[in-house]
Amino acid sequence: MLKSQYIDYWKISAAKSWQASRHLFEKGDFVESLFFAHLTLEKILKAKWVADNSTDFPPRTHNLQILAQQTTLTLTPAQMTFLEQMNTFQMDGRYPDYHFGIYQMFQEPQTKLVLEETEIFYLWLLSNLP
Repeated sequence: MLKSQYIDYWKISAAKSWQASRHLFEKGDFVESLFFAHLTLEKILKAKWVADNSTDFPPRTHNLQILAQQTTLTLTPAQMTFLEQMNTFQMDGRYPDYHFGIYQMFQEPQTKLVLEETEIFYLWLLSNLP
């Protein structure tokens, strides 16, 4: 495969995860929606990682900050803080002891705010891709 095909794979996969996040939010599955929002950013960052590195296989990590740091992106402190927050949602979506606690914290209004910020960041990342 060409490098552009690997990048397209990650972009398409990110778009599908974003669509799933939106559907889950609409159904009231807020924690699951946040998990897929994290997955969206992870995949689009992996597309950027592939674009910026010589190999076509990004590291097998879910940590958004690590992925971003290994690209040519220049992130603001606020963006890095946002990625740190988003990292918590991949943990919360995977492990039951985290999962149930976050149900208390993220209902519709809080989730909506995170998804709005995710969309802004996601679109910004897309604009930084070939």
